[in-house]
Amino acid sequence: MTDTRSESEPGSPAPLPLAGVRVTDLSRVLAGPYATMLLADMGAEVVKVEQPGRGDDTRSWGPPWAGAPEASPGGPGSGGRGPGEAAYFLSVNRNKRSLAVDLKDPEGLAAVQDLCAASDVVIQNFRPGVIDRLGLGYEAVSARNPAVVYCSVSGFGPEHEPSTRPGFDIVVQAESGLMATTGPAEGPASKVGVALTDVLTGLNAAVGVLGALMRARVTGRGENVSVSLINSTLSGLVNLTQQALVTGTEPARVGNAHTTIVPYQTFPTADAEIVVAAGNDALYQRLCAALDRPDLGGDPRYATNPERVAHREELVAELSATLRTRSADHWMEVLVEAGVPVGRVRGVLDALRTADASGDDVLRSVEHPTAGLVEQVRAGFRLENSPPPLTAPPLLGQHSRQVLTELGVDGATVDGMVGRGAVQQSDLP
Repeated sequence: MTDTRSESEPGSPAPLPLAGVRVTDLSRVLAGPYATMLLADMGAEVVKVEQPGRGDDTRSWGPPWAGAPEASPGGPGSGGRGPGEAAYFLSVNRNKRSLAVDLKDPEGLAAVQDLCAASDVVIQNFRPGVIDRLGLGYEAVSARNPAVVYCSVSGFGPEHEPSTRPGFDIVVQAESGLMATTGPAEGPASKVGVALTDVLTGLNAAVGVLGALMRARVTGRGENVSVSLINSTLSGLVNLTQQALVTGTEPARVGNAHTTIVPYQTFPTADAEIVVAAGNDALYQRLCAALDRPDLGGDPRYATNPERVAHREELVAELSATLRTRSADHWMEVLVEAGVPVGRVRGVLDALRTADASGDDVLRSVEHPTAGLVEQVRAGFRLENSPPPLTAPPLLGQHSRQVLTELGVDGATVDGMVGRGAVQQSDLP
């Protein structure tokens, strides 16, 4: 396999950080694909291995679908599972190639084994035991490629009993304490609106892979990286887990407020909600001055953050009464001018459009072969000297022939595999 993105000419952008790195993606749904998308955004060549006729589960997780139904009616991109391209799949699979191959077929399995052995990184989230029976586990792959960085993603980790316990996001949000700390103080526990446990796991997987890859490039020694939704979420609770350990009690659920900082929460205005985050005493004084409430700034009950936490209810009531007198736009202008951290409570689409209009360049567009022009949200990091690549999320099996040919499989063999359904090749419409 070749990767021309590693080449550069004088005056051209610097090579992408992971140019020339080959990744086999044996994962599906969110955590693993999110990790491999981040690696692809940094220039890695990612081959996504999928099941013919079905593909990644998220290809069928709709509506909503991108593209008119007539564009791909059960067609090549959807694997016959939806009227278009699922927004969920599109969100985490850009900059990848798709190899659709049946791992139950001996020649198909052998090709994927060769693919893993030829890769710098392998990421998988099969059920424990299944991957080893396929000859695609760490021991088998590292025996052929000692420098491989192999990453296994699971719900509860290999040491957890029972090891076969499935770990969907909502289950882990419940088990990790994240759900118990989310929601209104007097209401029920709530899940976070996005599958945050998967996102945190994907980030941890990418970090673990990058660290191991740096060492492998220097020493030739690979690594067996393990990440789980439960450990990623427990570590992601940061101050709340430490607070629980220090006090020996469960952190209180405080809705849109903060357990240890006041004021740091949503407030009503005359027409909409805003968030005010006065994270220290100096910011609190700026807030009082901007609100023309010197009485609150000089009140000894609110002089320090511990005092404000102790008198939370009284202070929040006073601030709310003042903020209700004017519009959100008015207070946004006043507080931004005063240097007080403030923001509007926005919907997702409003937030995207606002960020892009503010110069954040958060949105990128790519032409998809069946869905048409698709907007994508760029990764959370910026590489100033290496503009990231952008290719559309692949149709199911879009690159099957290409990848198999690069592996040295002859054309007649590929034709036979396609003919008996062991390989799916989806050609561009």
